[in-house]
Amino acid sequence: MDLLGRLDWLDPLDPLEPGPSPYRVPLPTLGRMTSQAQPQPQPPADTRAGAAVKAADRAHVFHSWSAQGLIDPLAVAGAEGSYFWDYDGKRYLDFTSGLVFTNIGYQHPRVVAAIQEQAGKLTTFAPAFAIEARSEAARLIAERTPGDLDKIFFTNGGAEAIENAVRMARLHTGRPKVLSAYRSYHGGTATAINVTGDPRRWPSDSGTSGVVHFWAPFLYRTPFYATTEAEEAERALRHLEDTIAFEGPGTVAAIVLETIPGTAGIMVPPPGYLAGVREICDRYGIVFVLDEVMSGFGRTGKWFAAEHFDVVPDLLTFAKGVNSGYVPLGGVAISAGIAATFETRPYPGGLTYSGHPLACAAAVATIGVMADEGVVEQAARIGEDVIGPGLRELAERHPSVGEVRGLGAFWALDLVRDPATREPLVPYNATGEANAPMAAFAAACKARGLWPFVNMNRTHVVPPCNISQAEAKEGLAVLDEALSVADGFLA
Repeated sequence: MDLLGRLDWLDPLDPLEPGPSPYRVPLPTLGRMTSQAQPQPQPPADTRAGAAVKAADRAHVFHSWSAQGLIDPLAVAGAEGSYFWDYDGKRYLDFTSGLVFTNIGYQHPRVVAAIQEQAGKLTTFAPAFAIEARSEAARLIAERTPGDLDKIFFTNGGAEAIENAVRMARLHTGRPKVLSAYRSYHGGTATAINVTGDPRRWPSDSGTSGVVHFWAPFLYRTPFYATTEAEEAERALRHLEDTIAFEGPGTVAAIVLETIPGTAGIMVPPPGYLAGVREICDRYGIVFVLDEVMSGFGRTGKWFAAEHFDVVPDLLTFAKGVNSGYVPLGGVAISAGIAATFETRPYPGGLTYSGHPLACAAAVATIGVMADEGVVEQAARIGEDVIGPGLRELAERHPSVGEVRGLGAFWALDLVRDPATREPLVPYNATGEANAPMAAFAAACKARGLWPFVNMNRTHVVPPCNISQAEAKEGLAVLDEALSVADGFLA
């Protein structure tokens, strides 16, 4: 069967199936990227090889964010486009984009070829030298960042980008404190995990890192008793300014925000909020850092999510979609004012693999693919024409869906136990039996060939930005069926 060809539907006698879905459409072979080579046939099942991969993993791989004895990782045999498959031959439509990084899907031939070509030319070189792939990647990124963010400091990923952005802000201002939102995730390294607001911070929170958390706007679960977006924005800005006043404006180096929070729930900020934060930062001489590690490079239907709000930060962090995750790469885009601080003063930071040639070659090719194939525009269209309307229709059909929110290829369903009270389907940071409803929902998705992104009481819809309409509808049909399982847990 062609990799991007038709996926067989569920057995009509499946007891979990609620009935015909409006999203169920026959899926022809998909010529989704006409400039690509034709997809290769999926290899036959090889359960023996899969068992060997799994055994080696369980014997030697220490997995992140996991109790090692309680996990059962899927052994993946291959991937292409919007799909991956296991050694048993089962194929999954990936509604996670890996960890929201395969913005152009898996194994795009142009990017694979660029990595191979760079490996044949110059596999690696130290960061102190000028290298063609590094220079070109920096130029292409700077062309697309908003405002005067024209200097690029390369890192290996998003957490290191936040580490260095905070260091730059502290050195630029001479101040120690950083403010960030409770509903946020900024990475797992020492500073980044303290800047993070979600529970992954708790085991590693030093309490002395100079980070102060505050409430950012989120109307559906407002901490400000707001009833409109305008009220939520105004009250959230007042709360932020009060926090700064009580912390001491002269002690605050930076405010760090995800332009649109990702793992924490894809809460699109209300109109005027980010512009208000920009004004507060200007008034108090605070560096404004926008984290676009997840929301950047087409994910929201713009090159960067900041474009939706007409704001320019002083520092912008990126990673993930910059090269679709094919080789680890991240970075900080730096404004002219902050770059000037280090014009004659050495910047005290660096990484052995900063701007690695293979990673930068992948970024150059990825940006080229996105420009040539209209990937950013496709993300905007698929969000406006298919995913957004489709998810809102699912919300009308399923009482477990409390809210639909998102942009482009960046969406979340907030699942609830009681639509009237908005009680989450599972408690905050639930584990074990308390998390059973979300575990059942996820299992129903996987049984039907959809790999979901599930976090707390939410499922995020974050497929590749160039997913086709047919593929998106295929995923919506599976969500329709799996949400019937979530409906069964309503109070």
